[in-house]
Amino acid sequence: MAPIWAVGLMTGTVLDGNIDVALLKTDGERIEAFGPYTLAPYPQSIRTLLEETLQQARAWNFEGPEPAIFAEAEDALTRAQSEAVRNLVEANGMTMADIGAVGFHGQTVLHRAPQPGRIGATRQLGNGELMHDLLGCKVVYDFRSADVAAGGQGAPLSAAYHQALLRSLGSDGDTAVLNLGGVANVTWWDGADTLIAFDTGPANAPINDFVKAHGRGDMDRDGALAFAGKVDEERLAKLLAHLYLTAPYPKSLDRFDFGAAMADGLGLEDGAATLTAFTCGAVGKALDLLPRRPSRLVVCGGGRHNPAIMAMLKTRAGVEAVPAETVGWRGDAIEAECFAFLAARVLRGMPISFPTTTGAPKPMQGGRIAG
Repeated sequence: MAPIWAVGLMTGTVLDGNIDVALLKTDGERIEAFGPYTLAPYPQSIRTLLEETLQQARAWNFEGPEPAIFAEAEDALTRAQSEAVRNLVEANGMTMADIGAVGFHGQTVLHRAPQPGRIGATRQLGNGELMHDLLGCKVVYDFRSADVAAGGQGAPLSAAYHQALLRSLGSDGDTAVLNLGGVANVTWWDGADTLIAFDTGPANAPINDFVKAHGRGDMDRDGALAFAGKVDEERLAKLLAHLYLTAPYPKSLDRFDFGAAMADGLGLEDGAATLTAFTCGAVGKALDLLPRRPSRLVVCGGGRHNPAIMAMLKTRAGVEAVPAETVGWRGDAIEAECFAFLAARVLRGMPISFPTTTGAPKPMQGGRIAG
């Protein structure tokens, strides 16, 4: 297949209010060109609707019929994301006829990793058929279900794209990719046959939730609270003893598996500092599990904007951490670019997950195609 212009979409579980939209020219193996990208804000009404949807999803917990709010949220977010796609394409002198596919991840509302004797479960809201009707081009969606049904974790799915980015750096395993969204995940590639990816622990979600609960905005902006606080080392040591952190990969997390309650009883600054230290300490434990510990992490996702996290990766994880922009990548666009890249792979019938990235029994195709 010749390279196509694909649009990738991502909205993370951290609910920062933005739709990440990126154009990428790719054949699903190599990156021919980076197109424009944007962060398109959701209207406040949809942000509020999604927050309520996530709450109801946790109460539902895959038991019984789905909450009615799912259908309402799915329709609203599909229409908003379709509009964001069209706006980006047309603002850059293209039409939807120029687009080979849209990779539509949808909104994860609940994710449950598999356990011995029980396959996992995952739910992303996103109506690919409706988006196809609205945009008139192929839409690839529902990327995770096939992997989960086969016994895989369903996450992380970014490994194949991170591998393509690492290939462009000529990486040999000394550099890994760390994505800091609601949850943190790492991708390591030895430059040859071994590709590994897994969720390391929480990233921004507990910090954001803790700050919100104290009425101090949506996040620890510029790490100011963490820098002003003191890490509760005794509590941190107990948190870092969590069995997840030393469990073998592949492994994945839901956004709420590690919550703001980890800092219960601490003041605002000390809580932010302790949660930040835990995120970074968990990354350090993850790096210890790899076949070879990388000396450098290229960091993408919103967490790279938090100087406290970036500083503590050095001190608590024992690794040099550089923002994606340092190596010429676009840190805010990588997750959306990833789903443009995966859409091209789905169109070609190529695998999008692997035994060493999700625990699937074999390299797995995935995704559904509308149009």
